[in-house]
Amino acid sequence: MRQALAVAARKAISTLKPAALLVAAFAVATAVAATPAAANSKYAAIVVDANTGKTLFSSQADEPRYPASLTKMMTLYLVFEALESGRISKSTKVPFSKNAAAEPPTKLGVRAGGSVTVETVILSLVTKSANDASTAVAELLGGSEAEFARMMTSKARKLGMTGTIFRNANGLPNGAQHTTARDMATLGIALREHFPQYYDYFSTRSFTYNKRRMGNHNRLLGKVKGVDGIKTGYTRASGFNLVSSVADGNRRIVAVVMGGRTGASRDAHMAELIKSYLPKASSRRGGGDLVAKAGASSVRSLVQAILPKKNAPTPQERPDEEIDVAMEETIDAPEPAVVEQGYAAPIAARMADIDPVNTASVNPPSGWVVQVASSPSEVEARAFLARTNKVAPGILAEASGFTVTFEKDGVTYYRARYGGFGSKSEAWNACSALKKKKVDCYAVQQ
Repeated sequence: MRQALAVAARKAISTLKPAALLVAAFAVATAVAATPAAANSKYAAIVVDANTGKTLFSSQADEPRYPASLTKMMTLYLVFEALESGRISKSTKVPFSKNAAAEPPTKLGVRAGGSVTVETVILSLVTKSANDASTAVAELLGGSEAEFARMMTSKARKLGMTGTIFRNANGLPNGAQHTTARDMATLGIALREHFPQYYDYFSTRSFTYNKRRMGNHNRLLGKVKGVDGIKTGYTRASGFNLVSSVADGNRRIVAVVMGGRTGASRDAHMAELIKSYLPKASSRRGGGDLVAKAGASSVRSLVQAILPKKNAPTPQERPDEEIDVAMEETIDAPEPAVVEQGYAAPIAARMADIDPVNTASVNPPSGWVVQVASSPSEVEARAFLARTNKVAPGILAEASGFTVTFEKDGVTYYRARYGGFGSKSEAWNACSALKKKKVDCYAVQQ
């Protein structure tokens, strides 16, 4: 019955004109959001002006979320970087190990010992979101997927993505792998700015491999004016994720929606964000790159421009421990009807009385963190994180910066911390190394 309703809903939506679709989707979302029971703890979203770096819309944008297949955006960033440097070419053969061939769907299905070209890998990632191809190219470029994941996290830091840790190249579930909507917006802008010669791959509607046509899972391509990429993602733990790049004349935005209840409701919400905020984007570009090119000595204007402003209290959420295979929604994840579940932004929960911690969807593996600052200003606390990343990038290559709030004498303070340490000793060793860099810190268990 639910599947029948879902099919009927999708058919009905497909017949609506874009304006009617947006109004209908927004009305459903608003009705559902009106009740606390409809709150969605996986939700996060942001819209960034890609000309200026200004945040046009933000909700839970700095809370940890599972990236699912959005992870492949960073995999592709490193592939494009290797292409640009001449280390590989589009025709370079990518071998598939037993490990790569054994990855769960979605996948190309190449047998162990087989190979495909780099260009086939690129196309399979942007359309089918092939997990086996992601692992294969990771092993080619990193020697092992684990080493490639460390490269991904290191690159994230250099791009100014302070809230992201990667543990694999494809986004398959891993409790220690997480990101934020803001970081995904930063990466989306970086991909277009740094690799314009390769960016058009993200607008690929389909490609053929072994006589099989593989369509792009991004349903907004060709349906919402101006959308030219970038990537979808889904696991049960993450919900339905989407990063979109949109252009209208000289106006350009990058929008991120994470944690959608269904693919259809996620797409409808994204379409509404585009409709609402693209007209508000600047038609004039600021000077210089918005995202410092990877390897540059500093993180420049975008990171500063999109630092969050003080918002309403963030709900304390339980870690989502659901772990399952990262199937892409159009093939492996039947969608309930939009009318049944809708799309709702989370409603703020009551803050704990003493020293609350923003656990959100992911906790550090051991619970041990390193604190480097405490300030009544969230912007200042995040600036501490940015400066610490710059001073000690190697020490914190696999750590994730974040802020947590506590209240004292009626004043809200922000603690600047790093998580992602596997044990107490890892956190203590990191803090000791930071102190040698003249960074005050201490290790504490959350």
